[in-house]
Amino acid sequence: MRTSYHKDDVIFLLKDITGVVEPQSTEEREKQIQAGRHYCEMLPIEYVPSEKYMEAYQEALKNYAGSTAEAVGVLADKIIGKKGRNVVLVSLARAGTPIGILLKHYIRMKYEIDVPHYSISIIRGRGIDDNAVKFLIRHHNPADILFVDGWIGKGAILNELEKDIAAYDGISPELAVVADPANVTELCGTHDDILIPSSCLNSTVSGLVSRTFLRDDVIGKDDFHGAVYYGELKDSDLSYGFIESIEKEFRMNSSKKEIKKEGLGIDEVRKLAETYDIRDINLIKPGIGETTRVLLRRVPWKVLINSECRDDISLTHIIRLAEEKGVSIEYCPLVHYKACGLIKKLTDV
Repeated sequence: MRTSYHKDDVIFLLKDITGVVEPQSTEEREKQIQAGRHYCEMLPIEYVPSEKYMEAYQEALKNYAGSTAEAVGVLADKIIGKKGRNVVLVSLARAGTPIGILLKHYIRMKYEIDVPHYSISIIRGRGIDDNAVKFLIRHHNPADILFVDGWIGKGAILNELEKDIAAYDGISPELAVVADPANVTELCGTHDDILIPSSCLNSTVSGLVSRTFLRDDVIGKDDFHGAVYYGELKDSDLSYGFIESIEKEFRMNSSKKEIKKEGLGIDEVRKLAETYDIRDINLIKPGIGETTRVLLRRVPWKVLINSECRDDISLTHIIRLAEEKGVSIEYCPLVHYKACGLIKKLTDV
């Protein structure tokens, strides 16, 4: 798989399908998704963000590189403590990939271990890439494999992972993430809904790689899941700019006390579904990272912001995006999350 990341940092177990699949507009994809077509059978057109939005991203990077770096360090220490020095990091493409690279770098700096790092595909409703997992088992001890992602919204991908990995002996279905506001994993850097700046952008902060793709006419039974390399965006590539900004804030010891909220994020999501009369829970995307994705990749209905976070600068980019797209913002009491994105129903698209 072509990528702007160095091979020493990550090996993508993906099939390069650049030029094979025609990307589609957000509106067209949303109509097809809500009509029953799976999102993994289509790819989005990716654009260079507006100048104003890029200003918001740079501001986010400046303000939240430190808290992201601290959470990465906490997570790395937990990983070594639990999995040991032979751990194999397997990030979930694509949001997990920059996090996997940061963990690899931190572990090398602090523990002087150069851990292997791969990136593979998992797709909600379609499962993990079976061929990629078989490749990993052939080359590594299954007990050493650890899956990595950026954050957990309501836990859909973790549920998918737990279901799929049950078929493989010796591999843990645990998911290591920087932020877990959903309160479902102990392998996290924080349970707070923090802004991870890479969540603000798409391929331009992820090695110019698309989200993953799976369709029978393009991906054969022996192939890895597919992805596209957006080479036309190379002049806007910020992948290593992000990595380097976080690394500058690495500290080898953290004194931050972990605070865990009561209850599960999924219960709060179900209450929101009742309040806003949303029958399909997949139309509710909680957390800063997921809300950003809704605004970048889906057709949003509205954005909910925690009433206590009116002046929280970690939400500046979300407010900026909502304004650019004419999406209404509603302030309401949220417990686990600072923000939540609601996707428009098909009848409203």
